[in-house]
Amino acid sequence: MKKRRLLSFLILLVASIITLGFSEKSHAETTYKIGTDLTFAPFEFQDSDGNYIGIDVDLINKIAEDQGFKVDLRPLGFDSSIQGVQSDQLDGMIAGMSITDERKKTFDFSDPYFDSGIQMAVHKDNSDITSYDDLKGKTVAAKIGTESATFLEENKDKYGYSIKQYEAADALYNALSNNNVQAIFDDYPVLGYAVNNGQPFKMIGDYEVGSSYGFAVKKGQNKELLDKFNKGLKDLKADGTYDEIVSKYISTGSGTIAPSGEMKKIEPKKDTYVISSDSAFAPFEYQDSDGKYKGIDVDLLTRAAEMQGFNLQFKFIGFSSAMQALESGQADGMIAGMTITDERKENYDFSKPYFKSGIQLAVAKDNNDIKAYKDLDGKTVGAKVGTESADFLKAHQDEYGYTIKNFDAADQLYDALKVGSIDAMMDDYPVIGYAVQQGQDLKTPIERESGGEYGFAVKKGQNPELLEMFNEALAEMQRTGEYDQILSTHIGDGSTSENTDSVDESTIGGLLKNNYPALLEGLWKTIVLALVSFALALVLGVIFGLFRVSPVKGLRLFAGIYIDVIRGIPMMVLAFFIFFGLPGMTGITIPDFLAGIITLTLNASAYIAEIVRGGINAVPIGQMEASRSLGLSYNKTMQKIILPQAIKIMIPSFINQFVISLKDTTIISAIGVVELLQTGKIIVARTTQSSYVYLIIAIMYLILITLLTKLANRLDKKVN
Repeated sequence: MKKRRLLSFLILLVASIITLGFSEKSHAETTYKIGTDLTFAPFEFQDSDGNYIGIDVDLINKIAEDQGFKVDLRPLGFDSSIQGVQSDQLDGMIAGMSITDERKKTFDFSDPYFDSGIQMAVHKDNSDITSYDDLKGKTVAAKIGTESATFLEENKDKYGYSIKQYEAADALYNALSNNNVQAIFDDYPVLGYAVNNGQPFKMIGDYEVGSSYGFAVKKGQNKELLDKFNKGLKDLKADGTYDEIVSKYISTGSGTIAPSGEMKKIEPKKDTYVISSDSAFAPFEYQDSDGKYKGIDVDLLTRAAEMQGFNLQFKFIGFSSAMQALESGQADGMIAGMTITDERKENYDFSKPYFKSGIQLAVAKDNNDIKAYKDLDGKTVGAKVGTESADFLKAHQDEYGYTIKNFDAADQLYDALKVGSIDAMMDDYPVIGYAVQQGQDLKTPIERESGGEYGFAVKKGQNPELLEMFNEALAEMQRTGEYDQILSTHIGDGSTSENTDSVDESTIGGLLKNNYPALLEGLWKTIVLALVSFALALVLGVIFGLFRVSPVKGLRLFAGIYIDVIRGIPMMVLAFFIFFGLPGMTGITIPDFLAGIITLTLNASAYIAEIVRGGINAVPIGQMEASRSLGLSYNKTMQKIILPQAIKIMIPSFINQFVISLKDTTIISAIGVVELLQTGKIIVARTTQSSYVYLIIAIMYLILITLLTKLANRLDKKVN
């Protein structure tokens, strides 16, 4: 009996050891999905080879190695990583995330792995400033709206310095390099990274303590992962690995600066390069509330021009118009989130890719039914016509059983999801991310699909030096981390939200308060377009109308051909021909506003000519015969008898034609003229509030047309 018990005990012991061994092996092979930011140098960013590196990346990989688990790193951006953890798509996130009481309600945090703060830096050759006391009488700078700026304001009287503030890090650092200021304050890890990548600075004194960064998991979940992180962090600090990782990316300026390649300067061959671009493709190019264009594309190319020493003139005229401007020679280059494809390479030369895009599915924030592609069965999914998203949906339609609905523009697509006419939508992930940051109630339940690469383009065989200048500057920006700073400004942590002096643009009142100057300017351009073009069309139309009823056959034939040709060409096609086609044929560049006036004038003149012909023919023919029989000439008869009666008949039709011309100004936006409708599109691109914006514009058109119609009717009564 004892032998049996002993045997049973041994069997149980062996089984336990085997089970424990398998458990430990399985445990060791556990893979955790970890989200991180896209660009927050020096914590996470891409190197020139496209690999993600940084303090956070190296730290989590070393901790995983120390604690025996694997990491599936997902660089999704700060906001997307937060959503990924909350929706259980990610096990944790590490992204320079400050530990706050508010975030503790949603996340469990590790022990702090980095204590941030602000610090002072001076030029490496400056030996006069060794402490705050040495700042008296000096000029000190910081970025607007930062902890550094607040610190400087609070201590200004104490230390007796003057303050300069800059909007961007590059301007701040250039000011110190050029001795426009004697010291600067910035987040100390960012300063350290700048020093480590070649900025001629040194950091003075100890940093002012700021927030602490922590590794985060969803509240109440993945406790074992949090414990592993804390244990691993403790081990790395104990053996010095932690300090090696931090010092790899952050330097005080007292040691040797990391070696780096130098940017090659290219000689520009033109005084100014004209660059065409889209007018509304946030976050790559869009107008802020002050009417200034900004975005990833704008910032990258502007900075490249500064680094290489050439001048730029941007034309924000829409994607299709930008391509035609490049093709017709009206632009030297184009940057507009343009995907590099084999088909486009036949007509354009591209730079090295400056952004790797991707597409992603989005649903309404309160939609909990769609968590995977398989949940789309029987649903309706939307995408923009001719995009990667549309191609992806078409390719997988049979597999997942959804219906596809295509839209021409982004605002239509997003509104369709908002009102429930579609169940889900697919778009480029940076655009979705920007829409979320601007208040759209969306979420992305499925990881994004990899997409194409964006490139800066020139016409094939032309302006090779422009391409080379961009490539050299791009490589330098990627090496120094400035590229990552530009991206992080517009993608990731919500910092792209417009500073609109706390005006809530989700309401009609907020939209009007913040955008009325742009709307009034657009309205003024619409009025000028309509009045000038109609006045010219009236002169031209009357001439051709008189030709149509002339006794000279040649004049009648000529006028007939003119009217048939102009009326037979759609006005948008006519606008494209005048703005893009004629310069390509003649070599003479026509400004977009002038091209718009010419288009509207020609179009309206053809219809006015027919109004004139109809009005003259409406006068009884017997009056012409009676006048001629009395000896009056044809011209005298028309001037004294026929036209005075015909004008009374024509006036209502003239009023109607003017209203039509006023409405037709919206078509001119296709060639980049920023009239009222185009102004609205630009505002929608920034705020994503299409319903309210177009309602405002509709009311403005209604008021304008009603007032002008009343005025014209009073004129008609006076004439009669």
